[in-house]
Amino acid sequence: MDRKIASGAPVRRLLFGAMVVGFLALIAAGIAVAWVMSVNQQHIAAITHTYQVEQHIAQLRLTVERAETARRGYIVDSTPRFSATYSAVSSQIRPQLDEIERLTADNPAQTRRIAALRGLINHVEELSSHSNALVASRQLGTAARIFHDDDSVETLQRIRALTTAMSDNEHQLLTIRDAHQRSSVRTFYIVLSAAGALLVLLALISVLTVLRYTRDLTAASEELRTLNESLEDAVEERTADLVRANEEIQRFAYIVSHDLRSPLVNVMGFTAELDAATHTVRELIERADRAAPDIVTEDARLAATEDLPEAIGFIRSSTQKMDALINAILKLSREGRRVLAPERIEMDALVGNIRDTIQHRLDDRDAAMVIDSPLPAIVSDRLAIDQVFSNLIDNAVKYLKPGEPGRIEVRGHIENKRAIFEVADNGRGIDTRDHARVFDLFRRSGPQDQPGDGIGLAHVRALVQRLGGFITVSSELGKGATFRLSLPETFIQPQDAQK
Repeated sequence: MDRKIASGAPVRRLLFGAMVVGFLALIAAGIAVAWVMSVNQQHIAAITHTYQVEQHIAQLRLTVERAETARRGYIVDSTPRFSATYSAVSSQIRPQLDEIERLTADNPAQTRRIAALRGLINHVEELSSHSNALVASRQLGTAARIFHDDDSVETLQRIRALTTAMSDNEHQLLTIRDAHQRSSVRTFYIVLSAAGALLVLLALISVLTVLRYTRDLTAASEELRTLNESLEDAVEERTADLVRANEEIQRFAYIVSHDLRSPLVNVMGFTAELDAATHTVRELIERADRAAPDIVTEDARLAATEDLPEAIGFIRSSTQKMDALINAILKLSREGRRVLAPERIEMDALVGNIRDTIQHRLDDRDAAMVIDSPLPAIVSDRLAIDQVFSNLIDNAVKYLKPGEPGRIEVRGHIENKRAIFEVADNGRGIDTRDHARVFDLFRRSGPQDQPGDGIGLAHVRALVQRLGGFITVSSELGKGATFRLSLPETFIQPQDAQK
């Protein structure tokens, strides 16, 4: 198999080279297509602009002729409707002329024609204003005679000639721009065809190379399948070994904790007897001190009344602490052996029950617990989930800042088929250096002014990991803490655990 894989190195290099060339061809084609499309868009914009100018020129010529028609009708009929029509139409002439001037500002020839056209239109407007004023004052004969003698007809003819010249100029530009557009389209298809031909050629080379390589690859695949089958057997065997080792560790923890408890019980029993004996010795020292003060030394008195009770107190507190630690180890060992039972859990109800249980503690601490409903429902082990949230909320209450209104918030959402929950508080917070160590067994952070054995968060992490999730914390001293849980929306019991 090693020989076959080694002989495939040139083939891989050829395929890689073909992929690189094809990728570069695609990039070049993409750049060329983008450039051609940009040029085409510019040509389309220029053609659209030309059509727009032609439309405005035709509209201006029509408006001028309509105004002149209204003027003549007013001279012949002298009714107010012709005067109103002239006023309405003539008011559109200058805005239309200004728009054409704006659109053709980059064309010197059109700019010159617009200047001439503006002068002719001004002249026509002066003639129209004069004749309309005569008609309005009922001097109809004078108005008709002046109209007959003025050069309005010749002026209109010159306006038509100018607008025709402007339209012809735009039509010429349209022809040129249309040719440019067709040229850019041809270029686009040429580039696209060249890129397609290159890609087809590279695809053929790649296919032929792969077909030639398939025989060796098939043989290598058969060998790999055989190795995979043996590897699966090895993995199953190692997994079984790990399961047995884990069970052995749990049994060892249980046995060690159980065996530690026996001498501890003896120590606690003998400590109680020693405490009773101490009372007897202290009474004897007191009677001797009253009966014969000379025979009782100060050291004996201090040993009986202070040293022995203090030593016994230290022994008792240490044994009680060790008893709590052994109980915690036993609890973790039992949780590791318990078979999980997934079921649908309405998290709003579960967290609400926890809040009701600790409401008296919240009232004592002047604190409020807020549930950001609705929390997502999950399928998991109810007892484990209840223990996780009870521990986190209990910690949040325990480490609120004294003298300051406390706030604990529980929120959650679904993200990529996982339920994300957060338990946040405004308590005294956790030093960033202790973010990892707070989840270790028997490790605590900050001042040890609250009862606890450093087992709660370690228990939480063990439960969360067993449920297929993970937990993190973000916090700063004096700014509260937020514990973030990520759990599968639906927990599936591993086959080994079910067995």
